[in-house]
Amino acid sequence: MFNEVDWNLVWQSLGETVYMVGISSVFTALFGIPLGILLVITDKGHIWQQTGLQKAVGAVVNFFRAVPFIVLVLFLFPVAKFLIGTSLGPTAATIPLIAGAAPFYARIVETALREIPWGVVEAARAMGTSRLDVVRKVLLPEATPALVSGLTVTCVTLISFSAMAGVVGGGGLGDAAFRYGFQSFNDGMLYMCGILLVALVFLVQWIGDAITRRLDKR
Repeated sequence: MFNEVDWNLVWQSLGETVYMVGISSVFTALFGIPLGILLVITDKGHIWQQTGLQKAVGAVVNFFRAVPFIVLVLFLFPVAKFLIGTSLGPTAATIPLIAGAAPFYARIVETALREIPWGVVEAARAMGTSRLDVVRKVLLPEATPALVSGLTVTCVTLISFSAMAGVVGGGGLGDAAFRYGFQSFNDGMLYMCGILLVALVFLVQWIGDAITRRLDKR
C-alpha cells in the first residue's frame, strides 16, 4: 500500500503544515494573550474596570468562536486575498487559522488568569504596584504554566484546523490527503498523511507537557 506514496510530496506537505501551524501559533499567542488579559482586568471589580470594553471584547471573541472553522475559512478568503494577494496556499491559510484560534486561546488565558487568588492581586495593589506591573509581574508569571499548557492545546487544535484548511486550498497534509489520497484513490497517501498528522499532535503535546512541567513550581 505504501509503495504508492509520493514521499517528496509528503515531506513538502509536512513542511507546509509545520509552517502553517508554527506561524499561526505565534500570532495566536500575540493576539490571544492581550485579549485574555483584557477580558479579565476590565471585568467588574478588577484592576481596570471597563464593563463596556469587557463586553465588546467578549462579544468579538464569542463571535469568532461560534463560527464553524470551515465557514470561517470561506468567509476570510477575500481578506486573505486582500492582504497577501491570494486566497490559496499555506500563507493565506494562516489568516483563518489565527482568526479561529486566537479567540479560543483568549478564553484559555482568561480562565488561567481568573484562577490566580485575588489576594495576590490585592497585595500587589496595596504596595502601590501599577496596573501594568500587576499584569507583567503578578498575573502573567503566576499563570505561565497554565498559559503554556493552554497554548499546547491550541497548537493541537491548529493542526486539526490546518488539515481542514488544506481541503479548501490551504496546502499541507490535509490537502495532500484529500487530493492525492482520497480523490486519487491512493490509500497509501491518505493513510500516511493521517499518520503524520497524528504523530505531529503527539509531538506537540509531548513538548508542551514537558515545558509545562518545568515551569510549574508546585
